[in-house]
Amino acid sequence: MKNITLTLALLFSVVLFAQEQKIEPIFEKQDNMVKATYFHGNGEVAQTGFYLDGKLQGEWVSYDKEGKKTAIANYDQGKKAGKWFFWSDGKLSEVDYTDNRIANVTTWSSESQLVKNK
Repeated sequence: MKNITLTLALLFSVVLFAQEQKIEPIFEKQDNMVKATYFHGNGEVAQTGFYLDGKLQGEWVSYDKEGKKTAIANYDQGKKAGKWFFWSDGKLSEVDYTDNRIANVTTWSSESQLVKNK
């Protein structure tokens, strides 16, 4: 029984050590908006963007854990607006929003050929 308890304690401590550290976001006041920077557990920037009156506003950029850009999004008073771009598996997807709804989706492969247009 003592060995089981010791083994479980060791496994639990390894799991805790293996988890990424939580890094608190940074909020900076810029004029009438607040710039937000969120981080991955490894310290790389996860997302940057602005808040206006507590709502998402303007351009937001997302990054993966290696620092590569994965998305660019646009908000207007907390609603999805304009063109959004997503990079994944060698493809670029453009999503157009109108009135907080998807109006059009276009996807290109890394060879710059149109893959889909919905």
